[in-house]
Amino acid sequence: MVLKPGIRYSARWIGLFLSSIAFFAILQSSRVFAQDCLLIGRLINCDDGTSGQRIGNTTYWNDGTSSQRIGRSTYNSDGTSSQTIGNNTYYSDGTSSQRIGNTTYFSDERSCQRIGRQIICD
Repeated sequence: MVLKPGIRYSARWIGLFLSSIAFFAILQSSRVFAQDCLLIGRLINCDDGTSGQRIGNTTYWNDGTSSQRIGRSTYNSDGTSSQTIGNNTYYSDGTSSQRIGNTTYFSDERSCQRIGRQIICD
């Protein structure tokens, strides 16, 4: 992120921004590919029945798996992982994604858009 002169970025905004990046990375790098999800505090609820709870840098999913974010990498309990560099995320299965604004575009032509607390995927 480039800071422009005269513009102040609050720690809360930066924290929310980084949390949204981490959430996309965790959600999409896990073996769970939900369609629509709602974020309520630390809870993640998706319309396909997937849910999870974020505690620190770890998300615990309702199917017993977990995802842990360490630096730019996300490690999943099923052995998969991903690494985020800038707006791009590279997954251990060879796929990738790119975040542009509130939308994340995946190499398999899917996309997800974050609108407030909701994530809508096509």
